[in-house]
Amino acid sequence: MSITILGIESSCDDTSASVLRDGVIHSNITATQTVHMAYGGVVPELASRAHQQNIIPVVDLALKEANVTADDIDAVAFTRGPGLLGSLMVGTSFAKGFALSKNIPLIEVNHLKAHILAHFIDDLKNTYDHPNFPFLALLVSGGNSQIIIVKDHMDMEVIGETIDDAAGEAFDKCAKVMGIPYPGGPVIDKRSKEGNPLAFEFSRPKIQGLNYSFSGLKTSFLYFLRDRVKENPNFIEENMNDLCASLQYTIVDVLMNKVKRAVRETGIKEVAIAGGVSANSGLQNAMKEAAVKLGWKVYIPQLGYSLDNAAMIAITGYFKYLKKDFVEQDTAPFARMTIK
Repeated sequence: MSITILGIESSCDDTSASVLRDGVIHSNITATQTVHMAYGGVVPELASRAHQQNIIPVVDLALKEANVTADDIDAVAFTRGPGLLGSLMVGTSFAKGFALSKNIPLIEVNHLKAHILAHFIDDLKNTYDHPNFPFLALLVSGGNSQIIIVKDHMDMEVIGETIDDAAGEAFDKCAKVMGIPYPGGPVIDKRSKEGNPLAFEFSRPKIQGLNYSFSGLKTSFLYFLRDRVKENPNFIEENMNDLCASLQYTIVDVLMNKVKRAVRETGIKEVAIAGGVSANSGLQNAMKEAAVKLGWKVYIPQLGYSLDNAAMIAITGYFKYLKKDFVEQDTAPFARMTIK
């Protein structure tokens, strides 16, 4: 019997819907919000309003692209959290209404787990290489930097995480200081390819164990620019590529040092990266280099499945559907959720 899942993602500023049939993604539609660029970051109220405008046409297009109708859907999977509460409410409310109208099961999804389970996505164009259990996952995004042992699709253990800012947050905040518009991470990645990663040296945190900290790096970068701009008002413009390359090199180096330690301590040599920052070319290259030099097997998600998207919600929902792990209509979204 065929299983068809509708996935809904609305945790931040992307409205996304995906249709999965028997473990294969048939459509994955995402509407991005450009309104936030003028404010240098996501404005929660504006995000919620945009989700309300986008959710119905996005779902409609996802159904049409998958060549299915609403009556073909066997269950609805939705992001319960973490994320912006107003944004989550839009996706949650739509999913609940859809499931109620069709009398089908409702499946809650942890957004963080879904990023990791994106590595189990197959689509109509490709069958991808999937990690073997157990494997290590480096989850890096605007709000999270975690090292996780993935024992099964639903059994994950966090062994290291940031104690303050996340890696993606460090990228965006340092970009803002340089006058780069939001989101700054992709711009830094692009400019870094033309710069010298060893041109400037920035503070590296000395945190015990496998935990991360990026607040010190961010402050170090700010003070460095302040002092250099006093000497030369055009310092940032004249050294933009080298600044981007050196900053990216430092952040990636901090991330990789902890991952290498995690591999040594656990003995697990299959390593996956997940989350928005997994699209960063510097991090991807560092992972590939580690694979060659250290004998790791690394997994890098496709770009369309690394950023926030509903395909990762649908595949997570599929695994939960097989376990009959459903929720009731009184389920409410959570702004804060952890990987348990």
